[in-house]
Amino acid sequence: MIGFLRGVLLQKNPQEILLDVSGVGYRVLVPISTFCRLGDLGAQAQLLIHTHVREDQLALYGFATPTEIELFEKLIAVSGVGPKVALGVLSGIEADDLVHAVRANDVARLTRVPGIGKKTAERLILELKDKLSTIHTASAAPQPASPKRADLLSALANLGYSTAEAERAAGEVLRQEPESSLGDLLRDALRVISRR
Repeated sequence: MIGFLRGVLLQKNPQEILLDVSGVGYRVLVPISTFCRLGDLGAQAQLLIHTHVREDQLALYGFATPTEIELFEKLIAVSGVGPKVALGVLSGIEADDLVHAVRANDVARLTRVPGIGKKTAERLILELKDKLSTIHTASAAPQPASPKRADLLSALANLGYSTAEAERAAGEVLRQEPESSLGDLLRDALRVISRR
């Protein structure tokens, strides 16, 4: 089973990359969070790999951090959640925010992830809450559900950015500068998005 790959990026798309490892091209499915951490084409990349084997398919899922792969493996253990849904969850919410939402029983936060309805969110909380105690997050507390955050997410959505992009950028700028004005936060969030 493949657990790690290091090689040169030959192709790079938001949900899939092609990695040249000593002349062998590995097609690896990745969440948006990992995609955003990868360099440009031709750059070296290294990924932690989950090898998923089914009767009719062998698929490689790649992750930039140990937390992401651990969450992915816990997500696919939830009844009714397969690799495609798990990848979608990790693309729609930062790993730290996912852990905090599950620990806080925050169904509303989880249902903002594209493809996750109320029943799935409740199942994730029920089945994952006790299993996430070993996962360490970068921040000690979740981002508060403040009006400023909601306004920033709304502004980014109105500018045409996806929920995942908006959530990621808003989380980053609010962690760095929680007291800034909405205009400053929006400007900085746009800068964060443009870097990726």
